[in-house]
Amino acid sequence: MTQHFIADAHLTGDDDLSAQRMRYYCRGPGRAADAVYLLGDLFDVWIGDDGSLPKHRRTVEAIGALAATGTMVYFMRGNRDFAVGDEFVATSGVTMLDDPCTTIVGGIPTLLTHGDLLCTNDAAQQRFRARYSNPRWRARMLRLPLVVRHLAARSARRHSKRRHRGCYRQELDVSAQSIARLTRETGTKRLIHGHTHRPTDDRLGNVDRRVLADWRVDYAEYLVVDDASITRQNLD
Repeated sequence: MTQHFIADAHLTGDDDLSAQRMRYYCRGPGRAADAVYLLGDLFDVWIGDDGSLPKHRRTVEAIGALAATGTMVYFMRGNRDFAVGDEFVATSGVTMLDDPCTTIVGGIPTLLTHGDLLCTNDAAQQRFRARYSNPRWRARMLRLPLVVRHLAARSARRHSKRRHRGCYRQELDVSAQSIARLTRETGTKRLIHGHTHRPTDDRLGNVDRRVLADWRVDYAEYLVVDDASITRQNLD
C-alpha cells in the first residue's frame, strides 16, 4: 500500500504557484497513491466555505477529481484551515480526520497530527488550539459576517508574524515530552506531522518521526510511504 502525506501548503488562491503544483499533483503523482493524507494548513487561511471556497474552487475540485479515481483522500484541520465545512468536504471528496488519529503506515502503528498539539511550550498556540478545535466555537465564528471574518484572519496573521519574530525557536517547536506521552498512550511507533516548517527525519526514543515540509515559492514536496521505503518527493 502506498500512502502520501502533505501539510502546510498554505495555498492562497487558485492562481498561486503552490495551487498550480497541487492541481498537478492531483492529476499525476497523487494517482499513484492508495491514500493521500492532507495534514492541515493546506490553505493559508480558510474563513468558512462561503468566503474561501470561491477563491480555491479549481484546486478543491482537483482534489475531488483525485478522490473520484478511487484514491482515498483524508483531510485534517490545521490552525489555518480549521473552518473548512460541509461544502468543502462535498466538493473535495475528502474524509475528515480527528487530530490526532492513529493508522497503519508502512505496516507500523502511526500517530498522525497537524503538529500544533505537540507544541506545548507555545502557550498562545495552545490557547488558540483549544478554541478552534471546539465545534461550538467554530460554529459561532462562522455565524459572523464575512467582512468581520476577513478582518479577524488578517489581524491573526499579522499577530502571528510578530510573535514568531519575537520567540525563541524551541518555544515554538514540538515538545519531546508530548511526543513520548502521546505515542505511549496510543501505542504508536511512528509519528508524522507538520506545522513546524522544519522537515525532519529522526528518532525520539523508540519513535520514528517524520516532519512534513512546508511548501514555498521555490520548493514543494510530499512524503511517500510504502511497505518497503519512505521517501520525500519534490514536485518541481
